[in-house]
Amino acid sequence: MIDAPFERVSMALMTSDNWCEVLILHLNTKHCKTAARNGGKKLLVSIGKKTYEELDQIYPIEFSFLPKQSTPEFFDILLAAKSGPLGTSDYRIQLEAASVPSGGTFLHLNYSYAYNYFGLIAMQTYLATIGRGKVGFTHSYKPQSTTPDYISGMRGVVERNTMRYYLAIDAYLGSLGSTEKDPINRRLDQWFSSTELYRRQLHELDRDDYLSMKQQEYARMKSLQ
Repeated sequence: MIDAPFERVSMALMTSDNWCEVLILHLNTKHCKTAARNGGKKLLVSIGKKTYEELDQIYPIEFSFLPKQSTPEFFDILLAAKSGPLGTSDYRIQLEAASVPSGGTFLHLNYSYAYNYFGLIAMQTYLATIGRGKVGFTHSYKPQSTTPDYISGMRGVVERNTMRYYLAIDAYLGSLGSTEKDPINRRLDQWFSSTELYRRQLHELDRDDYLSMKQQEYARMKSLQ
């Protein structure tokens, strides 16, 4: 649920250019630009590590921007990419939004991707090393435990990224009423503060490190548009 009128949300997110402003808030999004290809809109997104990297060191993913439905009270958008890094494929970020009587907007976000054998090996390596001990948001009740635990593994990875994208959408929409000439710092600060509410799942960097990295990446993104 977003405390923003549906009309504002629809105008903002039915425009492909604005999605780069959303996606750049994510830790692993290093660059983003839009392009028109084959009669459709594309988002050319580059992803990488949780540190600043040069463009030739990061992996490009080409998302098709596909508005599916749009009415005065509902819209449905799909971002789809055929391939990604490390044997991954079929990326889908789907957002559905509906107007609610209170004047806000209900959002439903889906995020998924597939992976081949090499992608599976890479993911298993990640989960056994730097991803070890990281959890998602779904409670997993173990027979030997009297308290709920959180799911881990591949599902935990997907849940963490889904929440990061949702919080990026929320931070972007929250900045639209700002009178600031360039509200990027407000968005970055809100995104980081929101993720810290779920520190066990989402904490990766200290605030200063995140802000420094993203300010550089955002400045680069704007300079290359």
